[in-house]
Amino acid sequence: MFFDLRKEIPKMKIAVGSDEKNALTDEVIEELRRRDMEVELFGPLADENVEWAEVAEQVAEKVSKKEYDQGILFCSTGTGVSIAANKVPGIRAALCTDSKTAAGARKWNDANILAMSLRLISPDVAKEILDAWFQSEPDPSEAENIGKVAGIESKYRNRTD
Repeated sequence: MFFDLRKEIPKMKIAVGSDEKNALTDEVIEELRRRDMEVELFGPLADENVEWAEVAEQVAEKVSKKEYDQGILFCSTGTGVSIAANKVPGIRAALCTDSKTAAGARKWNDANILAMSLRLISPDVAKEILDAWFQSEPDPSEAENIGKVAGIESKYRNRTD
């Protein structure tokens, strides 16, 4: 069997948002581009005047609708954007402060949005987190648990009480 090596492998599309632009966001964006990923920016990274909840919703919507393969969000602690993003159906945002957490979030939780702290994470640690995040794949043995999370989300999605 022969493979057509001329076919282009599609670039991974990543939505990146933050409530502020700084050296860390600049470094992560540049690192993603070095990795030949297609990057779209949201919030102040795209010169939009929005707060953390709004930028988290923007990125989460894009990932939820499958317009982007994954998302990366930043805020001061990373907590706010992860909470806001997780309100969007289909999103499993994980706040990661180290490479082991990032790898676990992908392997065991099939996380699709990486959240990071602007004040805690250094550029070197961010690169380690990105390595772990993008080198890890969901563990098929966790499919049942991930499905249970989707079931919880569905159960509460249209609640009115």
